[in-house]
Amino acid sequence: MKMSDKLISAEEVVKHTTPESCWVVLYGNVYDVTEFLPSHPGGSRIILQLAGRDATEEYDPIHPPGILEENLKPEAKLGKIDPQTVAAAAGEPATKDDGKKKGGEDEDSYPPLESLLNLDEIEALATRRMPEKAWAYYYSASDDTFSKSYNNAVYRDILLRPRVFVDCTRCDPSTTLLGHAVGLPIFVAPAAMARLGHPDGEAGIARACARFGALQIVSNNASMTPEQIVAGAAPGQVFGWQLYVQNDRAKSEAMLARINKLADRFKFICLTLDAPVPGKRELDEKQNFGRGALTVASGVKTAGEPARPGGGGVGQQLFFGTASDLTWEPTLAWLARHTHLPVVLKGLQTHEDVHRAARYAPQVRAVLLSNHGGRALDTAPPALHTLLEVRKYCPAVFDRLEVWVDGGIKRGTDVVKALCLGARAVGVGRAALFGLGAGGQKGVERTFEILKAETETCMRLLGARNVGELSPRHVNARKVERNIFDGEAGLEAPGLWDRVRSKL
Repeated sequence: MKMSDKLISAEEVVKHTTPESCWVVLYGNVYDVTEFLPSHPGGSRIILQLAGRDATEEYDPIHPPGILEENLKPEAKLGKIDPQTVAAAAGEPATKDDGKKKGGEDEDSYPPLESLLNLDEIEALATRRMPEKAWAYYYSASDDTFSKSYNNAVYRDILLRPRVFVDCTRCDPSTTLLGHAVGLPIFVAPAAMARLGHPDGEAGIARACARFGALQIVSNNASMTPEQIVAGAAPGQVFGWQLYVQNDRAKSEAMLARINKLADRFKFICLTLDAPVPGKRELDEKQNFGRGALTVASGVKTAGEPARPGGGGVGQQLFFGTASDLTWEPTLAWLARHTHLPVVLKGLQTHEDVHRAARYAPQVRAVLLSNHGGRALDTAPPALHTLLEVRKYCPAVFDRLEVWVDGGIKRGTDVVKALCLGARAVGVGRAALFGLGAGGQKGVERTFEILKAETETCMRLLGARNVGELSPRHVNARKVERNIFDGEAGLEAPGLWDRVRSKL
């Protein structure tokens, strides 16, 4: 009999719950994870909370297939759990916490998706249905959450200027992004851990995007593999892959090699720059001290384990190992050596950085103005401020790069306002996750139905038959313009865009 086929009793498993000997059960198999404890991205404490019992329910929504094999030696798999012994195992909780925010609700108690008329109502339903840990991770933002709130509020300060006596019978919201036809100027921004909120996960979001011809940027920290996510993609469906460069560059290079093999689906790399270190997301971190979380002392860690900032929420776990030493030319040169795909730089928040990004065209084909959904640096500017800075200080950028924005999009009018000011497209992250939490794939479809209909209504009332007809004359942004940066332009010397950079 192979060691991996050996039956191990639950009574034996529950004896191994310390940093010196830690066993867990995953998918019916028993693993000795003692050696892995110090290097776990979330710290040893999280695993030790699950030691000696079946951790599949907590593990599965977070980790895509293959992670076990990548991080554990073959001999760490000790055998199979003996199902006859599970019920009698010592140490099992008398009652199981199902992780739901509210108990006792069945499907009939939830409103039908078609009755939800806006994204706030979808978020409210998702809040009822999702596990508390998932909701806290999706909802949370850094510090006082000012940037998260202001991302949306700033759109209210831009007024629309409708035109009349215009034939608005037809309205076409389609456009192109990086030369690829898409059905909407709305894309799914990278959002991690979709299966925390619903088993459909990132693949469910992809299927919803297919219905609307929408682009999807898949998170570097997706809870499904890239191969799983694009497996059933529609013909012509466009994906981008988000990249967080790791301290261990070999890991990032291996992932880029996988994405290169899927270049018929993944059309660009979205290099994320707005979170070289994690923000302080207090609501997310609080989940580490919820029911059952204090069975292990909060300060416990194995010998030699690296220190981790904050309370160790999901966000802290995901960022462990992310490189914080990236600089312009070396990073882009490294990226050019490992992929031929064009690059979208995500997280630019000043006109100076956007102007510099244009130097690296055509390797860099677009910039995504973003403050990470208010999850990194609180009181960082909303994307609309940066967009207006670019219009004021370096409008020639629009001729060299596509400019995308994300953060705070709640209405179709928000979409249209960004397009009027020069954005090529707008991204939604939380909205897709809350749609998933509200009803899986169908919830994401309902999210897009609402945004598409609102966008088309706004365009019709402005007198625009397609997105190419939207212009700054359709909005009054003076109230926002007076709040943007008002110093010297601070741009690099003229002509830098035209220099040949042999290093890239």
